[in-house]
Amino acid sequence: MAESSAADRTEEPTARRLAKAREDGQVARSIELPAAAIVIGTFALIAATGGVVATRLADLFAAGFRIDTKVLQSPALMPGMLGSMLIDAFVAVLPLVVLTIVLAIVASGVTGGYLFSLKAVAPKAARLDPVEGLKRMFGPRAWVELGKSLAKFLLVAAVLWWLVVTQLGSLTHLGRMAVEPALHATGELIARSSLIVALTLALIAFADVPYQRWEFMKRMRMSKQEIKDEMKDVEGRPEVKAQIRRRQREMASARMMQRIKDADVLITNPEHFAVALEYDIEGDGAPVLVAKGSDHLAARIRERAAGEGVCIVPAPELARALYFTTELEQPIPEPLYRAVSEVLAYVFNLEAAHPGDAPLRQPRPTVPPAMRFDAEGRLQADATVDGQTAP
Repeated sequence: MAESSAADRTEEPTARRLAKAREDGQVARSIELPAAAIVIGTFALIAATGGVVATRLADLFAAGFRIDTKVLQSPALMPGMLGSMLIDAFVAVLPLVVLTIVLAIVASGVTGGYLFSLKAVAPKAARLDPVEGLKRMFGPRAWVELGKSLAKFLLVAAVLWWLVVTQLGSLTHLGRMAVEPALHATGELIARSSLIVALTLALIAFADVPYQRWEFMKRMRMSKQEIKDEMKDVEGRPEVKAQIRRRQREMASARMMQRIKDADVLITNPEHFAVALEYDIEGDGAPVLVAKGSDHLAARIRERAAGEGVCIVPAPELARALYFTTELEQPIPEPLYRAVSEVLAYVFNLEAAHPGDAPLRQPRPTVPPAMRFDAEGRLQADATVDGQTAP
């Protein structure tokens, strides 16, 4: 696809462009949304459990300083004790780990959907280009990321300052409480305060998701020339299309030649045109054109018809009329019923004739003036029939 500058890319990306970008691992992604979802979800769970996790971890931490006499006498028991404490600590935080994984998976697919592409992580020489690296470091995208980072810092700092001011009395009261209640209250206070701080990240995430989608669609925009090139790729190059059409014609010609054996009569020009008709005597439909051709193809049709034993009747005007007005596998037009019926009657009588019968006169069907064509397919208003001018 042709390269173009950003100024030339004024057209919305096509579905094929977006699909190819997705195959390459390029989709709209917001790192703020998963981060906010994980932090908010984690602290929400901690706040909902009433500081149980924090208290459990504090108990495990305190228990680590209480060493059993048996362990002092048998140092070999120390690894087992440490392993048991680590398992207890992991079980305590396991709900947070599971929640973090679930939130990371769900939030990551909200912006651009779920995608696994090896092309996204494949090494690229362009990433080693120092010029491109400087563009990424000091480009518009880098400034946007810097602005988001500053906004997050200012929001979190403002909320923290507000929490310290409003919770100053509670913090002072903790110093007058017993150790265990103080630890429990501290866990609840930290969890609640952390949740409030984390909620500020949602403001950044809600603003970042639509921006990332807009910025991705902007990067995927195409120029008019790129769209033209894509259409050529989709529809095929002219030489490929010509080859496909030629193959289609060959297949259609092969099917048509197979149908000649079903024909009841072949009407010829006699040299330039040949039209084969099939008629079901027991049916109520009109005769159907099963094969037609001109010049070289007409010669092949005549040869095939002779080999299949199909009766060949010369009728130049009727052959041209059928050739130019009727498509393959279509019934003949009504104005030609009379002329075709004369030919079919002759063919059927010829098949029913016995040796010694008087020879049948070959028909000379009359074609309506509005159906008379010359060899080029032009209507002939002054066509003649049996040497007389048509009305």
